[in-house]
Formats: sequence, structure tokens, C-alpha cells
Amino acid sequence: QVELVESGGRLMQAGDSLRLSCVASGRTVSSYAISWFRQTPGKDREFVAGMNWSGSSTFYADAVKGRFTISKDNALNTFYLEMHSLNPDDTAVYYCAADRYGTGRPVLESAYTWGQGTQVTVSS
Repeated sequence: QVELVESGGRLMQAGDSLRLSCVASGRTVSSYAISWFRQTPGKDREFVAGMNWSGSSTFYADAVKGRFTISKDNALNTFYLEMHSLNPDDTAVYYCAADRYGTGRPVLESAYTWGQGTQVTVSS
């Protein structure tokens, strides 16, 4: 079973850029689809970005398309979310998630292994 630990969340200013990291242990991420979700208080967790297990396809929520980029480094067993042009609506707890041999498209939450989350706050 893979275990995931996110890092990189912090307080940012609108317009800034930030990279979140998610380190996997227990299994190599090369056979896992990877995804990032985010959640704000009182709302459901929402899909942000995903990459299929082979790395050949990526998917993004409309709200982040063109600003966020998902990637993974199989050698480091780590995946990333590069975020640019941050705005206050991006404020949330960000979670990394993995599902084995997945497509990168969002699936049932129970299908994922989840990280613990990292807080990103964007002030105006």
C-alpha cells in the first residue's frame, strides 16, 4: 500500500506561484494515477488535476486550467502541483491522491489512497 505525504502549502499573495509536493512511500508511483484535490470548509472535496498512471494524459478542473500543472518524478517517487497566478479562490486544503493503474480522471474517493493535506492560503 502506498503512503502519501504532501508539503509546500503556505500563505501566498494573489498572483504568486507555488509548488506542492507529494512524496510516496511503500510502493513506486510509476504504476499509479496521481491526482490533486482541494477542499474548503463546508464544501466537498473537489478535483483539481490528475495524471494517468503512464503519465501520458493529464486532466484539469476548468478553474485551474492554464494555471496549474501536475507532474511526477518516478525516480524520486514524488509528484507535484505547480500553481501560478494564484487567487483567493485557490485557498483550500490540498490533498494528493493515488489510484493504481488509474486513468487520471476523478473516480470514487474510496478508490484513492490519500495524503493528509496541506493548507494553501492566498490573500488579496
